[in-house]
Amino acid sequence: MQGTQPGSYAPILNNNVASNNMNIPFVDLKVQYQRIKTNIDGAIAQVIEETCFINGHFVKEFERDFATLYGVKQVIGCANGTDALYVIMKMLGIGEGDEVITVANSWISSSETISQTGARPVFVDVHPDYYSLDESLLEARITSRTKALIAVHLQGQACAVDVIKEICHRHGIYLIEDCAQAHFSEFKGKRTGLHGIAGTFSFYPGKNLGAYGDAGCIMTNDDALAEKCRMYANHGALKKPDHRIEGINSRLDTIQAAILGAKLPYILEWTEQRIRNAALYDKYLADIKDIVLPRKRPDTKHTYHLYVIRCKQRDGLMSFLKDQGIETAIHYPVALPNLPAYKYLGYTPADFPVATRLQQEILSLPMFLELTEEQISYVTDKIRSFYKK
Repeated sequence: MQGTQPGSYAPILNNNVASNNMNIPFVDLKVQYQRIKTNIDGAIAQVIEETCFINGHFVKEFERDFATLYGVKQVIGCANGTDALYVIMKMLGIGEGDEVITVANSWISSSETISQTGARPVFVDVHPDYYSLDESLLEARITSRTKALIAVHLQGQACAVDVIKEICHRHGIYLIEDCAQAHFSEFKGKRTGLHGIAGTFSFYPGKNLGAYGDAGCIMTNDDALAEKCRMYANHGALKKPDHRIEGINSRLDTIQAAILGAKLPYILEWTEQRIRNAALYDKYLADIKDIVLPRKRPDTKHTYHLYVIRCKQRDGLMSFLKDQGIETAIHYPVALPNLPAYKYLGYTPADFPVATRLQQEILSLPMFLELTEEQISYVTDKIRSFYKK
């Protein structure tokens, strides 16, 4: 049986499990560590042995290796994925009086960073089948003040980024890709993060490629933008004490870079295992009429950071699964424009009917690469038994 430590995660979780059932956490970070313990321990020990705690060759090597594997010219490590979004927008000159569009159903990083630049967030409702930004609603949100769009590739699946990119190009606005949940996902054979001016990644511990603390990065093929972002994230300097601009302190921690470097050789194999696990969920859940399985957009490679179903009696099912030892989560329990933080924008839930409805229906099932078929069968059997009542 797998370990039972619950994953550290931002959304609402059921953390308590019953004692007489198979215990299945939402994410099991310990079992992955145990599989590559020698690599991880060696990487951490090397950083400590060299007392190389800020920047240094570990950070440079991870940036280089991630860029090479991903197929991009520039990777700039940051303290976290939230800072990565903020840094890009600041270096694109976005600020007071501007508007930036993003999706209604995401983690608040996608929108709070817009506000932090001085710009105004503008939300678009989500696609009823794929839960990402509904591209058919995008153009109506663009005004003369719109400077950028943050396209969020949710749950491991790419947006309809070809349509989105064409709209952005036609209106002369920047396309920024938030890939925090979409490491190595693809749309029409091209990886997420490579379609717009820049992409951002989170390496939060629960991500498909996760550190053991906060970490993130920017990627871009624009050398000039990369240099600006690198400076801004390092107090406005490429090297001490050449501070060409004022910046912030958002460096990728060296120990986290070493851990990510130790994990990187496995990520493509791990991605395929997540896809296989999702296929098993599809197989075992196919006959349950009370739930809707996640739909895969044509021409995409879905990497299943999350496996999200829509279901009747969601809260009852969540409680029942907890009693059976199964940890689940909700991504996200409140759509962004419905949060108190955005009351000042004057939206109502009726302005985002799909995102508002999904608040009550979506449920994320356990998803990590080490899940066994026996565990997936157990989860799906318990879901079936709930609806047979």
